[in-house]
Amino acid sequence: MAKVFDSIDERLEAWIARQRMFFVGTAPSEGGHVNVSPKGPIETLRVLDEHTVAYLDLVGSGAETVAHLQDNGRIVVMLCAFVGPPRIVRLHGRGEVLEPGAVDFPDATALPEQRRTVVRVDVQRIADSCGFGVPLMSYEGMRPQLRAWAETKLAKGGPGALDDYVAEKNAVSIDGLPSLG
Repeated sequence: MAKVFDSIDERLEAWIARQRMFFVGTAPSEGGHVNVSPKGPIETLRVLDEHTVAYLDLVGSGAETVAHLQDNGRIVVMLCAFVGPPRIVRLHGRGEVLEPGAVDFPDATALPEQRRTVVRVDVQRIADSCGFGVPLMSYEGMRPQLRAWAETKLAKGGPGALDDYVAEKNAVSIDGLPSLG
């Protein structure tokens, strides 16, 4: 049965830390496309206090989440148990886009140049559900492509290569909303 929690307590924080990845969902205020993005590894997500989480947003092909947050601030962070007892946890709230160094992520292994922004979420609703429909899956490891892509970009284009990429590819959302431009 679904349960709504008053806060992210120590037990829930420990459960969150045991997951391997998380998902982020946002949508523009009017029309446009709903966006759901897989995120990880879990070391890029931190519980800051009982009503606040933050995650490290890495350079990628799109910037829908940032555009939607700047548009209306609505966000949900969802975690699923792929091993162990079935469970889904959703953290609904209001998000804010911060500079990459605004929150420390001591266990994150991303290159400093890959760190595009930090998204901090003021969590307003914390709920879980059964997760019976989530398949059991084993973790094999992180894919090497993101880091290798960034290293190649930096080697070929110099220290500002990822900033140039963000300026070119992440300036607006797929719906034309301003993002990181």
